[in-house]
Amino acid sequence: MASVSRRTAEGCDALTEKEKQTLRLIVRGHDAKSTARELGLSVHTINERLRDARRKLAVSSSREAARLLLDTEGLGPDSAADKEIGDAKRPGASANSAPRPWRASRSAWLITGAMFMSAIVAILAVIAQPQIERIEGPAPVPGSGPATVSSHQAAVERAAREWLALVDAGNWQQSWRETGTSFRKLNTVDAWIRASEQARSPLGLAQARSLLTHDTMPAPPRGYDVVRFRTDFSAKPGAIETVTLERDGAKWKVVGYLIG
Repeated sequence: MASVSRRTAEGCDALTEKEKQTLRLIVRGHDAKSTARELGLSVHTINERLRDARRKLAVSSSREAARLLLDTEGLGPDSAADKEIGDAKRPGASANSAPRPWRASRSAWLITGAMFMSAIVAILAVIAQPQIERIEGPAPVPGSGPATVSSHQAAVERAAREWLALVDAGNWQQSWRETGTSFRKLNTVDAWIRASEQARSPLGLAQARSLLTHDTMPAPPRGYDVVRFRTDFSAKPGAIETVTLERDGAKWKVVGYLIG
């Protein structure tokens, strides 16, 4: 574990959960614009959080502030802190330079409005973000026509909605069984049930859910898709649900779920 000075520790203690939430996205390769999009906020709000975080940590760089937070939270030598922040795979990057997962010391998080932290959930949601291909309708894919792209998009979104229906119904055990292998390896059914009852149940009934974005992420080994919905819950209208899915056998399976 990296050595953390007393001043840095005090600065991190002074950070709000919203500021920490923003810095954790910065260290995953996001910039202010993509962080704002991920959290459903304005760029102005994100820049204010980053400015306040830099002031509290007495640094001039948001990336350095993010590194200090990572060190303080106790991530090990295999974490994303070991590689340059923002070196997520870009167009033209080497195929051998794929980003490594960043795993929090207490597993990953199910996120509600103010970063509900519990030992479960988003496995692929904390991977350093590679190049994104935004799907907003049929788009060309090598070796396939528009119909193939449309079929892919529809299959992923259908799998996401079917899984969310289990969560809406409070069917925690079945929703856990329907997640991908990588999710179940890191999260027990008991941990998933506890976190779901604490974080999802208070939101109440899902009254409406509409698709916001569908991103395909060409990360090894098979890539994964991220689908975002705007959902009106009875106790939280306008929530943003982010569902990450990957191919697991012949089906698309959920491997990450965030609510914000």
